[in-house]
Amino acid sequence: MGRFMLSLSNRCKSFVSDESGATSIEYALIASIVSLCIVAGLTSARNSLSTTFNKVGSELGSNVAN
Repeated sequence: MGRFMLSLSNRCKSFVSDESGATSIEYALIASIVSLCIVAGLTSARNSLSTTFNKVGSELGSNVAN
């Protein structure tokens, strides 16, 4: 029984001191924040691009008609 408790204790200590899982979670959180910022930026840029292309299209259409 003594060896089992010692082995269990060593496994618990190594589990608590292992930080490799925490690092991957941190990278995942950073990646998700970056992707959210990209989506927010593209969403706001979409409106201005749409306006610009509509202006260009209307100018081209009016020039072709003349």
